[in-house]
Amino acid sequence: MLPCVCWLQPLLVLLSSVLRAQGENCPASCMCPDPHTVDCSGRGLTLLPDEIPLDVRRLLLSDNWIPRIPSDFLVLYSDLVYLDLRNNALSHIEPGTLSTSSRLVFLDLGSNNLTDIPSGTFGQSRSLIKLRLGNNPYLSMVNEDAFLGLTSLRELELERNALSGLQVGALSQLPSLRVVRLEGNPWVCNCNFANLFAWLEENSHKLPNGVEGIECSLPMDGRQVSLSQLSQDSFRECQITLTLTDLLIIIFSGISVSVVAIMTSFFLASIVHCFQRTSKTSKGDEEESEE
Repeated sequence: MLPCVCWLQPLLVLLSSVLRAQGENCPASCMCPDPHTVDCSGRGLTLLPDEIPLDVRRLLLSDNWIPRIPSDFLVLYSDLVYLDLRNNALSHIEPGTLSTSSRLVFLDLGSNNLTDIPSGTFGQSRSLIKLRLGNNPYLSMVNEDAFLGLTSLRELELERNALSGLQVGALSQLPSLRVVRLEGNPWVCNCNFANLFAWLEENSHKLPNGVEGIECSLPMDGRQVSLSQLSQDSFRECQITLTLTDLLIIIFSGISVSVVAIMTSFFLASIVHCFQRTSKTSKGDEEESEE
């Protein structure tokens, strides 16, 4: 019995020291349920917590009042794979902030105050698989290159924002995309929406509820209709209008250049003619004065 006790005693001491070290490395007012998880959800934080362990893999910061993320915040956390910043007060993400998280797989920025997603926001985070950007009531602009380089992204959530339009390039450059949520936005079915509508029809299997779950307002009367009630023919006038507009611009530009060239030539010719007549008149006067 005694040999067993002697063998267990150092093991218990080692285990207690590990647990004590784990508790000491955990930020104040946060919980650390395991050595690689820091849970600071719902703590009323207005700043990011200090003394986060460098080997953290799951960082939970939801339901706080954090207004910004320093651009160098993630430089030291190379093992981070899961970052939850849902329901905070973030108004923007500085380009390059997330580019240093080479292993980041899950990112939740939903329910914040984001207004736009510019190019370079995610810094080509090639490991990112799921990105949540929904429920940002002021998010009205997503740059065409906002998701450039996210080659592993499978799920993108952009539902219930303030988007009235979206360039197709923002979605078509995501080769691994399997699910995209776009419902609940104030889409406007004008000519700028035509290309996105074509993409949505072709990729309706990626929409959780198909095109039936997305509505847009008609530009003439503002009436809300489901995309399932529209077709490519609904935007045929846009294609004709665009073609005629381009043609008229080309014709008008050509005519304008020709008219300007003719007027310039006529003006120069008139000046030369007047100069020649003036020269002849001056010579005649000189000859008469000599006689």
